[in-house]
Amino acid sequence: QLVESGGGLVQAGESLRLSCKASGFKIDDYHIAWFRQSPEKAYVGVSCIKNTEGAPVYAHSVKGRFITSTDSAKNTVYLEMNSLKPEDTDVYVCAAGRFPIFGCANLDVPAKFEWWGQGTQVTVSS
Repeated sequence: QLVESGGGLVQAGESLRLSCKASGFKIDDYHIAWFRQSPEKAYVGVSCIKNTEGAPVYAHSVKGRFITSTDSAKNTVYLEMNSLKPEDTDVYVCAAGRFPIFGCANLDVPAKFEWWGQGTQVTVSS
């Protein structure tokens, strides 16, 4: 199970930190991604991380503004969202999958992720 928290309403330029707490499995064993869900219900990859596999992967639109990290002791993954823009407004969902091949490159294929949270709304006003 994955449970997100930390969403809310902020002004452009402000920051938010989203949390994704896992239960029933260890995040260290999985690739953990953040997706945004558009009104058309399509999932778009934002970031992906696995502790034992190098640097996290980010979508071009958030690179340099968002940072994803993990806390193994708390079995939780974070998404620090800085310099937020109105176009970042969406529901943000965390997901987990195990990918021995191509790792976080699977961020482009949401259907491959095994576990999904319910999402948390992020709204950025101009």
